[in-house]
Amino acid sequence: MRKSNDAADKPSPVVLFGAFDRHNLGDMLFPHVVARMLGERDVRFAGLAARDLRAHGGHRVEALMQMHERAIDLIHVGGEILTCDAWEAAVMLQSPDHAQRLIASHQHDPDCHAWAYRVLGTRARAPYVSSKEALPSAARVLFHAVGGVGPSGRDDALRNEVLAKLATADDVTVRDARAQAWLGQSGIEARLVPDCAVMVADLFGDTIRERASPAIERIRSAAPEGYLAVQFSADFGDDATLAQIAAQLDRVAQAHGLAVVFFRAGAAPWHDDLSCFERTAARMRASSVHLFDSLNIWDICALVAHSRAYLGSSLHGRIVAIAFARPRINLLHDEEFARPCKQIAFAETWEDADSPRAVTVSGLAAGVNDALSVEEKRLEQTATRLVTLYRDDFRTLASLLV
Repeated sequence: MRKSNDAADKPSPVVLFGAFDRHNLGDMLFPHVVARMLGERDVRFAGLAARDLRAHGGHRVEALMQMHERAIDLIHVGGEILTCDAWEAAVMLQSPDHAQRLIASHQHDPDCHAWAYRVLGTRARAPYVSSKEALPSAARVLFHAVGGVGPSGRDDALRNEVLAKLATADDVTVRDARAQAWLGQSGIEARLVPDCAVMVADLFGDTIRERASPAIERIRSAAPEGYLAVQFSADFGDDATLAQIAAQLDRVAQAHGLAVVFFRAGAAPWHDDLSCFERTAARMRASSVHLFDSLNIWDICALVAHSRAYLGSSLHGRIVAIAFARPRINLLHDEEFARPCKQIAFAETWEDADSPRAVTVSGLAAGVNDALSVEEKRLEQTATRLVTLYRDDFRTLASLLV
């Protein structure tokens, strides 16, 4: 039988849609993973806004609302998109300085969402959650390893919008059991699949391990016993908290002979602030403290991959550490232990029950000690198991796109 070369016989393009239109480690890794897993399929990258993040290892991202293909397969790729509202989404797409002015002037303004709708060009309350109704050209709409640990703090209108869109989707998978339970209680069946970032070592490990930048090489040379890769979000940035973090890190450095390396896992608003790390480092007495200023996601992955352990507030700092079988523990605020949070939700879903999960600032040193005590074999087993689970489920997703 003669093969047809007609364009109509070609599979529709696959559009990967998510928050990879701003600088955040996990969001920028997701499309790399899924595009690699899709092999030869025609893949495009979409967000809420057109952005070019290739200088930081990301993609040239198109605005979804400006795509005009006749037919596409739309895959929502990862991220805490089920509970991200329009105001948050719009602010995180601004420059840091502009975002701070917006937060100060609009945070308690009932009209703040009207501003967000104008910025985003949509009146969706959960703009990173799309549907066939919102995008009539979509052949299929899928949700892949998305997050949203629960409806806590979200209004009924946002929750109802998200559930209605998910109800019409062709496939839904979520990255933690808490999100699965929330959706199940609302009549949405969702499979569990590990976060896309568990694949970074399996798919890109050789490149990442070889990507030891001059800055990383200098750090490794200055730290014969290794280093602790440290990151935390800007909301830890008051003076008293930074002083406590500094004292705790000094204890870790002295106990284990480790250098301490601060890095940013995200530079978008509400993420990390280099000045917080500078202020912490200035308070420390340890002899080997470094600021790693690269925002390239492959440099960040390499820094974590070569570390003795990871400590930080980022879920994807943790997951990259999982992928490279490095010890890890998250740093959280006190109140995050009392309500659903994505870091603990992911760890309790996929890691061993007795694995160190998270600590508050006052328990930082003890938490790092616990993380460093985990046997390397167990770390490697977890990394391998999650890769296998991800690959197994991806076959289901790929079969829906045929």
